[in-house]
Amino acid sequence: MSTPDVSYVGLEGIPYVTHFTDIELPSTLKLPYTDVELQTPDNVVLRCFLIRQAQLSSSFATVIMFHGNGMNHGDVLEAAHEFYILGCNVLTVSYRGYGNSTGSPSEKGLKIDAQTALDHILSDPSLSNIPIIIFGQSLGGAVAIDLASRNYSKVSALIIENTFTSLPDVIRGWPYIGVFSFLCTQKWKSASKIPWIPPTLPILMLSSLLDEVIPEKHMRNLWKIASVRGKPKSAGWWRKARPVETWVPPQKDLFQSFPNGHHTDTYIQEGYWKGVQEFFDNLNLRKPKSQPSTSHESA
Repeated sequence: MSTPDVSYVGLEGIPYVTHFTDIELPSTLKLPYTDVELQTPDNVVLRCFLIRQAQLSSSFATVIMFHGNGMNHGDVLEAAHEFYILGCNVLTVSYRGYGNSTGSPSEKGLKIDAQTALDHILSDPSLSNIPIIIFGQSLGGAVAIDLASRNYSKVSALIIENTFTSLPDVIRGWPYIGVFSFLCTQKWKSASKIPWIPPTLPILMLSSLLDEVIPEKHMRNLWKIASVRGKPKSAGWWRKARPVETWVPPQKDLFQSFPNGHHTDTYIQEGYWKGVQEFFDNLNLRKPKSQPSTSHESA
């Protein structure tokens, strides 16, 4: 079991819980891997694992995995193993201040880390022609949503598990201190980022009904928002209504709930990997076309 270190950021008592020691290695699961050191633009070193298929040309996709709070990138290896069995390469990302990475965690910093990980895959000659799927659990879900909202022309799909609409929304549900949620400096406003992801980018949402950390209503609310992304908003009385006949709701999105799942054991619930396989089967993956960045993507 990893030894935790608590770094307090924002509202006192709302920590990023980081793990520095006892990181499980992919070799314990007989996964072929290389240690990867990524240097961010602000000179932080991220020490990650890259698990590659023996035949890269036949790889289904490359999955970039963002772990939850109170974890390190070695804690997601069992799920990484399942992605590997499904024919995926996997990059498990260790945020700044987590695992053996340098630096201290913050919302701004983790966003930089995520972009650095994606840019690394895109710049790798052997991986750049393979579709990219972004996966995030809990805090990692917020990281994944933010990354997808800024790079939607560069990735092929998004998978999120047991994540939140925003961090202040989580805190509001806590007894006594919920009224002080406005003091939280770490926002992670996922609900406002989902609409930036076009309906052509498929999203898989995996939600445990017994989640004791993040109430499952957060995932339901994110699903509602995702289901209408791309739909024109109703016009006000002061301007002519825009036609909506051409709008088509997202066709390849999938929401799956697990009645017996808790916050950290969702991936072992019955039907989890069957649902992932179903989502993959519907993707019809191919390399995303190179498109000019929008102002939001380049922000």
